[in-house]
Formats: sequence, structure tokens, C-alpha cells
Amino acid sequence: MIECIFTLDYEIYGNGLGSLKDLVLEPTRQLADVFHEFSAPFVVFTEAVEFAKMEEAQSDPDTAQVRAQLRELRAAGHEIALHLHPWWSNARYEGGRWHLDWSERSIGTLRPERVEAIVSAAINYLREGLADPNFTPVSFRSGLWAMQPTPVIAKVLAKNGVRVDSSVFKGGRVRGLGLDYRPSAANGCFWRFDSDVNIPNHSGILYEVPIHTQMVPFWQMLGRKRLKLQSKTRNASQGSPLPRDLRDYARFRYPQKFDFCRLSFEEMRDSVEKAIKLQEKQPNERNFLVAIGHSKDFVDSESVRRLLGFLKNRSVSVTTFSRLLSEHLSPLT
Repeated sequence: MIECIFTLDYEIYGNGLGSLKDLVLEPTRQLADVFHEFSAPFVVFTEAVEFAKMEEAQSDPDTAQVRAQLRELRAAGHEIALHLHPWWSNARYEGGRWHLDWSERSIGTLRPERVEAIVSAAINYLREGLADPNFTPVSFRSGLWAMQPTPVIAKVLAKNGVRVDSSVFKGGRVRGLGLDYRPSAANGCFWRFDSDVNIPNHSGILYEVPIHTQMVPFWQMLGRKRLKLQSKTRNASQGSPLPRDLRDYARFRYPQKFDFCRLSFEEMRDSVEKAIKLQEKQPNERNFLVAIGHSKDFVDSESVRRLLGFLKNRSVSVTTFSRLLSEHLSPLT
């Protein structure tokens, strides 16, 4: 059995540029319309620290609309999840621009009390925004996919009720952040972990359900759609904390994320077909394909519409982490 989980990183650009209307509200509305056609849910990884800071500074006229859209999405059956860019926590808005604290770009390297403060404040924003004081996000994605070092962030998330992480992309490496997810390639489509997100632990305090990747020749990362988006966002990403190290890319095969904003329909269809063929060889195994997208990147409704139609025709169901947890995964104790 194969199920697909679509996840949307709901955010503006990492350096604070861009409007909520153009990069968050309108693209998410268009995406929700497409999913409504198929009665399918998706997961909204909400960058809560970013939105809280924007409200505090009154830097954008549409901050209240973010809260309203989150309530609408939840009412429609979509999962509201937690996403954090910790460098926003100490942000200052001066002279019409954001000054962000890049020293906090990797949440796993911060002191436990600092991580607790950031996570709890973000969850409080979601509770207030959803008008539900009892809300607790089931799933989490770390900014810059940073789940290493693992021990502190894993403990804080578990303490705050989070049960699933989806930050890992198998085969990935980001030297500038100390991330190396290559060992996770030997794992299944989900696992429990504790002190190292790469290492399965049957008594671990969180589940990892990684972003689906396939190892492809490096030249396949140069698709027209991807390059067009990268060209569009290059200036808006200046000063962002993601370090670029050519050694991360200098290998023949590279992990291509199942990105529904940056891949063409044909690329996504081929990725699913490969997963289906593999599943046919292991019919008793469950397989979950986690797709990633970003609200700021979503410009192609038709490719997603075609993909959802293809999944329906191939009997691949679309689900969420909360449903996955309740229907397939053993409770964490």
C-alpha cells in the first residue's frame, strides 16, 4: 500500500522579503482549491515564529488574514503543523526591512531552554491563530531541514506533544549546517528515533517520516521549471542563512526531493511509478511518499491537478501525518 502526504511550507522568503498576500495567502488559496476538487487533504507547515514577529512589528497589512486562512484550512480538513525558522525569534524590523539573527539558524545547536522558548511560543501562536487553546501540532519540519544535532530539539518537541518529524531528506548533505542524512538511506519509509534522527530506535520518542527523494544524475536537477523558480527567487534569497558548499553537489547522483512546486508533472509521475513498482515487489510493506512544496514557489496549479488525478487513477490515497499516526503507527509511549 502506498499513500502520499503533501506538505506545504507556509512562509515568505527566508530573509524577510516579500508580501504575505503574494507569497502565502494567494498561492495557498489556489492550492486548496485544487485539493478541494479531489476531496484531498494536505499538511500546512506554518512558520509560526515568522508570522508572530510580523504581527508584532505590523510589517504587513495581511497578518490577520494568515490566522483566518489557517482556520479555514483546518475546517476544510487540512492538517496544521509546526515549521520553524529560529533566526526569526530575535528579529527586528527597522527602516522597512528585517534584521534577522543568523546565529540561531540551526535550532539543534541552541541551549535547551532557548529551544523550549522558541517552540512553546510558536505553538502558542498556532493556538491563538486557530482560536483553540488545546491545539497541539502533531508534526514538525525544521527550517533548513536541520534535525542535527538531534537530542535537544527531539526532546523539546516530544515534551510539547509533537509526534512526527519530516525534516530529513534521504541522501542529503549540507556541510555548512553539519547535516548528513546519507546514513538514513538504509532506513525504511518511516522509523522511530531518539538521539540521532538517522538511527532507528524502536523505543524512540519521535517518528521520522522523511521527505521522499530519489537519487538521480546531477543533471536531472537542472530542469526548466526548477531553474526558472531559482532565477525568480535568487535576489529574494540574498542573505539567507543556507550556506552553499559546492562539495554538497559535486557527486554524480544527487537526492531529488519530491517537490510538487519545482518538478514537472512528468517528473512527479515517474517518481510515483517507480515507488509503485518497488511496492509490487513488497506488497505487504507500507510506503509513504512525502511531497514538499513552498507557498512562495507555488505557481503551477495544473501540474498538481494532473498529479492528483494520476494518484487517484493509480489508487494511491492522499493522507496527512495525523491520520497516519492514528491509523498506521504505534502510539509513542
